[in-house]
Amino acid sequence: MAEGEGRRRHHRQDLVPLAALISRELKSEKMERPVLRYGCAAQCKKGEDYFLMKTDCHRLPGNPSSTFSVFAIFDGHNGNAAAVFSRDHLLNHVLGAMPRGLSRDEWLHALPRALVSGFVKTDKEFQSRGQTSGTTVTFVIVDGWTITVASVGDSRCILDSQGGDVSLLTVDHRLEENVEERERVTASGGEVGRLSIVGGAEIGPLRCWPGGLCLSRSIGDMDVGEFIVPVPYVKQVKLSSAGGRLIIASDGIWDAIPSETAAKSCRGLPAELAAKQVVKEALKSRGLKDDTTCIVVDIIPPDHPPPPPSPPKKQNKLKSLIFRKRSRDSAGKLAKKLSAIGIVEELFEEGSAMLAERLGNDSSARQTTSGLFMCAICQVDLAPTEGISVHAGSIFSTSSKPWQGPFLCVDCRNKKDAMEGKRPSGVKVI
Repeated sequence: MAEGEGRRRHHRQDLVPLAALISRELKSEKMERPVLRYGCAAQCKKGEDYFLMKTDCHRLPGNPSSTFSVFAIFDGHNGNAAAVFSRDHLLNHVLGAMPRGLSRDEWLHALPRALVSGFVKTDKEFQSRGQTSGTTVTFVIVDGWTITVASVGDSRCILDSQGGDVSLLTVDHRLEENVEERERVTASGGEVGRLSIVGGAEIGPLRCWPGGLCLSRSIGDMDVGEFIVPVPYVKQVKLSSAGGRLIIASDGIWDAIPSETAAKSCRGLPAELAAKQVVKEALKSRGLKDDTTCIVVDIIPPDHPPPPPSPPKKQNKLKSLIFRKRSRDSAGKLAKKLSAIGIVEELFEEGSAMLAERLGNDSSARQTTSGLFMCAICQVDLAPTEGISVHAGSIFSTSSKPWQGPFLCVDCRNKKDAMEGKRPSGVKVI
């Protein structure tokens, strides 16, 4: 993880003039930016689903070419407080964790780490309020042809390519289905089992005790235990110039219909009607048993949409959608080849729940202009004697140097230890 994420310059040093950044930004745009069309539809049962659609975000103020868009779904449980708080604060926390003075490529490279910091900070701040609500989050950033998805819980984002292949851009964090997450929860001190009724019979899906939550990752849920972590699975891909369609939805959709059915049910429809059709299909299959929310985002070539790719002659031939790791030696050539034949390039994927792995290494001493260090999660200033390395004392660390950054404040270090089962959570429920 550390090698893939690379080093990140500090927020307040090595500032680059805005004119120079804009010039670098324009040079980095090798393909015309796509056109976005989007729509949302929902049916309410409990009133705990919330969503965000924001298309006027900027990496560089005043530079239209630095625009990016955010689409997100927050599926709350045990009340709507966590979903509302995450909708209102998560984006700002992610952007606050981004270094300043980055080119577009550097910004996209730093984004997965900033998403981890933003999710954990949002969870930490919400838990400090003493409320027991929780929420899933599926958070999608579209910047040109590059899509970055961060998720906790069981809301889902799928990609329907022009070639007709449907691919998951998220991982479901359900204890019933995710063996790795069950093992992590039990290793961190949680108990996993089904609900017991009179006579000792067990019913329903696997749950984490205390609390009885069916998920292994979420924001909030302080009454369940810190081993239910807010660290997101993150996947970043680059579309070809053929574009594609994203379907982002809460589990009210996915419990009713599979991904392929959702994609097929709305093909040929514009985004707004497509979202309504997916919701209609889910209701037809299962009825309104849960809040049901769907966002559809179409990423469209700007002027002349390319003709649909010819179907493969043989089943084992290269399909229109294949994920590939970026080659460091020939990234540019590979990207052009992939774009030409309609292939989606995988830039990044990581799902570890361990902060030492997700935040990487900072081998240089990063300081603010006031001579202080900064917490990698909550962004507060730290004196050199106050910061605690994210790697200190971690058996999961890729570094054997506890003095190596990034650094955490005492509160964030305590939260990290609680998430890994090294200490009980100190947060009290009111």
